[in-house]
Amino acid sequence: MDSAAAVLQAVEENQVRFVALWFTDITGLVKSVMIPARELANVFENGSHFDGSAIEGFARVAESDMALMPDPASFAILPWTTGEEKTARLICSILTQSGESFIGDPRSLLIKALEQAEAQRLRFKTGMELEFFLFPLDAAGAPLISANTDKAGYFDIPDMPIRSMRRQMLTALGAMGIRVDSTHSETGSGQHEIDFQYDDALRSADNILSARVALKTIASKYNHYCSFMPRPHAELPGSGMHTHQSLHDLETGRNLFADPESEYGLSALAQYFLAGQLEHARAMCAVLAPLVNSYKRLGTSFEAPVNVTWAHVNRGALIRVPSTAPGKEYHTRLELRCPDPTANPYLAMALMLQAGLDGIRHKMPLPEPLEETLVQGSPGRMRQLLVLPHTLAEALDALQMDEVMLSALGPYVSDRYIAAKRQECAEFSQQVTAWELQRYLSRF
Repeated sequence: MDSAAAVLQAVEENQVRFVALWFTDITGLVKSVMIPARELANVFENGSHFDGSAIEGFARVAESDMALMPDPASFAILPWTTGEEKTARLICSILTQSGESFIGDPRSLLIKALEQAEAQRLRFKTGMELEFFLFPLDAAGAPLISANTDKAGYFDIPDMPIRSMRRQMLTALGAMGIRVDSTHSETGSGQHEIDFQYDDALRSADNILSARVALKTIASKYNHYCSFMPRPHAELPGSGMHTHQSLHDLETGRNLFADPESEYGLSALAQYFLAGQLEHARAMCAVLAPLVNSYKRLGTSFEAPVNVTWAHVNRGALIRVPSTAPGKEYHTRLELRCPDPTANPYLAMALMLQAGLDGIRHKMPLPEPLEETLVQGSPGRMRQLLVLPHTLAEALDALQMDEVMLSALGPYVSDRYIAAKRQECAEFSQQVTAWELQRYLSRF
């Protein structure tokens, strides 16, 4: 839909009864306001007002009155609602009382970053590989993370009802206008992946936001829980969200990362962009891998990156340059491998873009790739490599020292995001875990 009028017509033609207005707090959790469909015209004109002081990282009570402004392009009917409960959703940006974009709105922050790229005649496109676990629910409705009912390995065919559930997931995503390339079983028992088609970064972020809701909803109908937690079980691999990226000419759509004559098929622009992301990688981790649990995946889980490196074939690298067939140079892209599915997609893509643009701005030199695996590599060179943060606290330290990434978030978001995540670290450090009880209780 390209206009409010088109959305209102679609609502009437499809007999939609309710409209869910979606947005995210700074941590990426989906928030929703439900309105009767008859109120949508008024919301398009005046916004839907709410109290922002109750939302994580949004505002103090003195400045709490805000308004949700729906984006007509995000209109979709939620396919699991029918009849008297038929509901559509619109993703919203957040406005202040004066009608200006709220500086704490993650979606508006990504839009601002994309506008900066467009001012340079650049269009940022992304595509994600979303990994997740499906756990059966017990009689009380709690997920059984130790259950081994889905034993399918990498690319294996799962048993029923998993096959039916995945088909329903793809059907729901398609009905919402979210284009998927494929889905398959991953290496962990109960682990799966959905690969989303390449799209403009804003639409990609909207799609991830929507997919996380859709997949959980469909899983619940099959008495399963869909978890995007990076490492829900120590004995199972972690879940990532590998993100493919490229810059395109704003007018022609030509892939500006492609240069078939260079060794890796990368243009100078792509090399600068890649160097910028390597330069800011440690700081980006605070947003791309945003949980205490994220660092149980990074550096320890299968194919999760450890070092700040890039490569062509080494799947342990932080950034990989996937191969492209001759004549298919328009597929040239960079695959960033540290994000996980819990990242706020708007903040994550804003930082990815701003880090790359900083590399372009300063024409940062690209270091040599690390094609050998970490096991086979030279010990001397390994000691020289930068290492990704080992903990969320370490990632936050890196973010606080990176002026470019702080500027990309802006002081309002960065201050509140860091404060929220520092509190998460503090709460985790005070926990007494099962491992500690097993290790120490009977010994001392």
